[in-house]
Amino acid sequence: MLTKNYLSLYAKSFNWAGFFLPKKTYEKCSALYDFCRTVDNLADEKNSLEIKKNNFLKFKSDFNSKNSMNPIIINMWKLIDEFQISLKIINDLFDGIETDLKEKVVFNNKKDLLVYSYRVAGTVGLMMAKILNVKNKDALKSAINLGIAMQLTNISRDVVEDKMNNRFYIKENINVIKSTIDLSNIFYDSSFWAIRQIPLSFRFSILVARRVYKRIGYKISKKNTFSEYEASKKIYVTKLEKIYETIMSITDLLKLNFINKNNYTIDKDLDLINEESFINERI
Repeated sequence: MLTKNYLSLYAKSFNWAGFFLPKKTYEKCSALYDFCRTVDNLADEKNSLEIKKNNFLKFKSDFNSKNSMNPIIINMWKLIDEFQISLKIINDLFDGIETDLKEKVVFNNKKDLLVYSYRVAGTVGLMMAKILNVKNKDALKSAINLGIAMQLTNISRDVVEDKMNNRFYIKENINVIKSTIDLSNIFYDSSFWAIRQIPLSFRFSILVARRVYKRIGYKISKKNTFSEYEASKKIYVTKLEKIYETIMSITDLLKLNFINKNNYTIDKDLDLINEESFINERI
């Protein structure tokens, strides 16, 4: 039974960056994305809430029992065994998806936003880093930061779409949207220095993914009013912009040789996440 390549179907920016990975590594990253996307789709499918909850619980049970009839689950378990991925990370991802399995989702504070972003995306960044054979603990934390940054970008981009699904991660306000982009940039910046701890053959691909995704936030921040933001529909990065950001990633690759660890830390932000999920146990 063949599995779909969700990476090429849904994650155009990641798939673009994946072009610069060795083929076998790309295939493993794709298997991880297939798993994460499948879980995410369980909350987004067009069914009643009861059916979505049942489907989620069925998938979670199949995962825990290593259901051999589901190739996406089997491929994920191969990654878990090969790269010693903690099951706590997977359970954090499940907890994040379960957050969306409600009639209405409303976040009231920064902690809600960051914990959710860690669970649905920081976990993915951490697992991806493990597949890329990152060993340094600070670098693994930076992979979490990059995942959180990308999720904050997603949330800032999808305010209108999320409202249609009765999800209110942030308010429909251009200033709030821009402040969320500002927060994402702090996480992007925090993730940068540790990329040099990634094996050289994988480094450029991560730099490209980081730049291309950050470009989405840059385009959002140029909107002056919520009406202008709303009229722009779903903001994406054009092929020409991807080429530009790929070229600029070469300068990032060189810059990595001359920087030290960021002076600015996000320890207070990570402390909010640690109140729910102790990150060091996941690493």
